[in-house]
Amino acid sequence: MAMTVSQSIIGVDVAKAEVVVYQSETAETKIVPNKKNELKAWLKSLPAGSAIAIEATNIYHVDTVNLAHSMGHIVYVIDGYRLSHYRKGTGGRAKTDLSDAQLLARYLKNEQADLRVWNPPPKIYTKLQSLLRRRAALVKMRVALNQSWAGEPLLKASSKSISACLDRHEGLIEKRILEAVTEAGLLHQVKRCQAVEGIGFLTAVALTMAFQRGEFENADAYIAFLGMDLRVSDSGQMNGRAR
Repeated sequence: MAMTVSQSIIGVDVAKAEVVVYQSETAETKIVPNKKNELKAWLKSLPAGSAIAIEATNIYHVDTVNLAHSMGHIVYVIDGYRLSHYRKGTGGRAKTDLSDAQLLARYLKNEQADLRVWNPPPKIYTKLQSLLRRRAALVKMRVALNQSWAGEPLLKASSKSISACLDRHEGLIEKRILEAVTEAGLLHQVKRCQAVEGIGFLTAVALTMAFQRGEFENADAYIAFLGMDLRVSDSGQMNGRAR
């Protein structure tokens, strides 16, 4: 009679310098430097096809996720907002790197059937996401400088010069965005989005980019992915505020 082999379930809390690992079936904890060589060595030591839950943390989780996937492990990237509510629902009072790793393992163990396995996005998704984020950072910087330097006569000339320089960089980024969607054959989809009243070029690119992230079962799934689905709060005779 064949023996049933249970899947290894692992929670990973990520920081810039290190990752804290909790292996559910052995209750083993490990701290691994957040460096590719160290991560690769640790991932090789895991049972084949381990299920790994990791919280999306800025860009610090990216190497772990990509390496784990490339080595045949099953990866689940968990939204931090959802994990925070799960902690409250389980009565968790402490928030440490170790408790987060344990919570991720617990979340995966209990909710795995309803979670979607992570797969690497297409190259065009990554490229457009990077360009849009860089443009957003540049615009934020320009607004902050203009507000900070406003009303200071001695900085007026410098402010105009720097603002003009930032405008040129913004134009270069937008040009590169246009080139990227054209090269990827997505310009017609961008134009379709722009045909909707109120949607400009950059918003259309963002919508098209999001649609490239994966396969969606229907339009509702895509809207939920964007975070724009309607959420109701009704109970008995009470109709709560929908948002």
